[in-house]
Amino acid sequence: MVAKYIFVAGGVMSGIGKGIAVSSIGRILKSKGFKVTAIKIDPYINVDAGTMNPIEHGEVFVTDDGIECDQDVGNYERFLDEDIYTDNYLTTGRVYQAVINRERNLEYDGKCVEVVPDIPNEVISRIKRAGRKTKSEFILVEIGGTVGEYQNLLFLEAARMMKLSHPKDVLFILVSYLPIPKKIGEMKTKPTQYAVRTLNSAGIQPNIILARSAVPLDEVRKKKISVFCNVAPEDVISAPDIETIYEVPLNFEKENLGSKLLKKLSLKPKKKKDMKDWKMFVNKIKSSKKTVKIGIVGKYFKTGGFTLTDSYISVIEAVKHAAYSLKRKPKISWLSAEKYEKNPASVKELRKYDGIIIPGGFGTRGIEGKIKAIEFCRKNKVPFLGLCLGMQLAVIEFARNVCKLKNASSTEFSTPLEVKKTNKKHEISKPLTGSKNKEAVIDVMPEQKVLLKERKYGGTMRLGAYKCKIKPNTISAKVYKDSMISERHRHRYELNNDYREILEKNGLVMAGINPEKDLVEIIENKNHPFFVAVQFHPEFKSRPLRPHPLFREFIKTSIK
Repeated sequence: MVAKYIFVAGGVMSGIGKGIAVSSIGRILKSKGFKVTAIKIDPYINVDAGTMNPIEHGEVFVTDDGIECDQDVGNYERFLDEDIYTDNYLTTGRVYQAVINRERNLEYDGKCVEVVPDIPNEVISRIKRAGRKTKSEFILVEIGGTVGEYQNLLFLEAARMMKLSHPKDVLFILVSYLPIPKKIGEMKTKPTQYAVRTLNSAGIQPNIILARSAVPLDEVRKKKISVFCNVAPEDVISAPDIETIYEVPLNFEKENLGSKLLKKLSLKPKKKKDMKDWKMFVNKIKSSKKTVKIGIVGKYFKTGGFTLTDSYISVIEAVKHAAYSLKRKPKISWLSAEKYEKNPASVKELRKYDGIIIPGGFGTRGIEGKIKAIEFCRKNKVPFLGLCLGMQLAVIEFARNVCKLKNASSTEFSTPLEVKKTNKKHEISKPLTGSKNKEAVIDVMPEQKVLLKERKYGGTMRLGAYKCKIKPNTISAKVYKDSMISERHRHRYELNNDYREILEKNGLVMAGINPEKDLVEIIENKNHPFFVAVQFHPEFKSRPLRPHPLFREFIKTSIK
């Protein structure tokens, strides 16, 4: 069949769930027998998401082929249970970079290169290429930001041009928000009316409106949106707040969204599925009564007076997948690493939790607090899972407190990437363990040293999937049930092999090794029920119906 394209844009405000809407629609279409892929378009000048602050932008998700992208790509993978690749992620910076490179290489045959139509044409060619590479019948395209913003106008223009050239194969969905002001107590449709009018000004009329709100829409509101936004009442789909994002596809199907989309594109389901496995998963979520208390010690969740969790979204979802598979409701607490630095005695609060996770991160802030948390978990047999930086800090803690290497640290903290500007010059911020760090148990790889010296930070880390050979008779061997695995990475610092002998002699188990470069991927403490830390990011490969085995074993031990 000819590929079909569904563009999803957002109205009124950001953060209303466009990514979950795309993921849910993808799941529905897949259940009807179609091959589906999803594309995220970010309106940033950044070439990728790798250099963005996770507090501002949310988690940086990494694909198997190593692209650093928006967290929504993670949701696409989890809902579709499909790997997403580099071609499925676009940014303004990426598109402009490609057009400028083509112009420099005389690929425009000396013509004048213009913003319109050349930038939208580049967007269109990339969307089609992603569809061809994945051999997809449906290509879902999420346009980041909110209609009315200057940044995404060119992407809306690309969508309009595609509709013009493929009138029977393109649909538009607007995800909009209907507020209920507390003092008024009535759901308001006017913001959505303005959003649709703004979309109309870009030459686009939505075929479907997904109406996000705190509660389900009533018929009065549906008819009002229908009249003022030029859509049929049955094409206004209610999308209220719910307990779990995994319920969204089932909610959409209550209003037959999948069938409506197929009808508009003159298609019939290839096969009939009732999403039975997905329903069973959602029922598990709702029926789980017993809890498991997990503490996440991090630093990327405070913004002013608010606590945001988007920086660790894949970790959160991986914990949920594992807990629900064991019929437990996860109770996740956010623990500030800086608190344990200022008040070391407060680390005793970790006794309240069934398990502790130290996730990834960069820079010196909160490092000593995380090390104190790891030490407490090791000494008090609290189940511990370290991810990326979490593994590096577990090595440092073990080297300092068990191997008696008191100056053990990482070269990342001795020569930090961060510089602070002054009026006169750039001054390197004060090193954590002193500039003469004699015990660099965590060190940067030689090829990374060159990149750092040349200040090449973007897209230069060890990124994407790498192999790992598992050592027999370890927790990891029990978990993976395979001697060779593949996991995704995002880091530039590694366990320094010069210290492997002394670490192993004192009881640290090197449970996983990358065979190509002889790099340590997994460490375990054999005198502990579950003390496992990994250099990779297993959270990126966890799926609702296929929880990651490492997280599942961690939760299982935490329950015990």
